[in-house]
Amino acid sequence: MPRHEPFFNIPNVVLGMVLVMVAIQVALDSLLPQQAVLEIILQGAFIPQRYSVPIAGQVGPYLWSPFTYSLLHGGYAHLALNSFWLAAFGSVVARRIGWARFLVFWAAAAVASAALFLVFHWGDESVMVGASGVVSALMGAAARFAFGRGGFRRDLAHLNPRASVVQSLGNRTVVAFLAAWFGINLLAATGFSFGIADSAIAWEAHVGGFLFGFLAFSLFDPLGRR
Repeated sequence: MPRHEPFFNIPNVVLGMVLVMVAIQVALDSLLPQQAVLEIILQGAFIPQRYSVPIAGQVGPYLWSPFTYSLLHGGYAHLALNSFWLAAFGSVVARRIGWARFLVFWAAAAVASAALFLVFHWGDESVMVGASGVVSALMGAAARFAFGRGGFRRDLAHLNPRASVVQSLGNRTVVAFLAAWFGINLLAATGFSFGIADSAIAWEAHVGGFLFGFLAFSLFDPLGRR
């Protein structure tokens, strides 16, 4: 009989990141006093205004918030949505590049996402949290190899050759995926919330992350082009 891969076969590094984010959300919602929660959000969220004033007195958050915001979320619905897509696209990328490169990719994607958000929100008091930018980067990375001629196969996609950017844009499946992804984010940019949050969707971070993953994935890929 053929061997079937378990449906919930998530690499340890992806499962670990999900558990870390869940633990943080539980602590913020149920375990910590309100003052501590506010301090964690202030210190850990990405706030553009932080970068338009002198660094003195805020060295820590200035340096770590471009990473830590990706571990915080605006509620369980926000966390669940990001965790679902992280499991779907993060798993295939993690299988291909391994846990160490995956963590480096996560950190770099978080910074890239925050950077484009900063460009559009320089100096304002917006508070950005969530792994959406990183998840978008993982989607962009997966678009470089996961959509082979036979379509997306969850169990074997990580073994596909990596296509160049030009080759990827010549793949109809990838182009359809890109069109759908950017279309959804265009709706978000016009204020459509999809009913998942009361606050605005940080579409700029999504775009920054996706472009980073799509364009820079070759820097993290140990398999290369074949």
